[in-house]
Amino acid sequence: MSSQKENGIPLLHAPDGVGYKLLELPPELLALLESEDPPILTLESSTNSAIIKSGTQSWGLRQKNTSNALMLLKSSEGTTPASSQIASPSLRAIATVHDTIELVPESSAKTAPVARGKWHERFARGR
Repeated sequence: MSSQKENGIPLLHAPDGVGYKLLELPPELLALLESEDPPILTLESSTNSAIIKSGTQSWGLRQKNTSNALMLLKSSEGTTPASSQIASPSLRAIATVHDTIELVPESSAKTAPVARGKWHERFARGR
């Protein structure tokens, strides 16, 4: 049994008020962005979602909910109530994220679906 007291690193809940969104990049886009000559990305709207384009490639943004929350932590130096004079390392939980944005490859040949009216209107025409 140890005679020394182990305090560990304090974890403080200190949200910073910024709305964080995590963006999950596909490997091919990450490779493009990390290359010597990274491309310019454009953000466009479509009928279903926003689309990120780079040259001939495009990715649709989709929100993906997670059952396990992700906590964003930030290291800091601060004082604890037990030792108000001595600064010690601590962690602050600045945000909790429950969903991420994933990029799904979009085909440029896709067209918007044709609106066919309401079900009861189509049913009435066939009678």
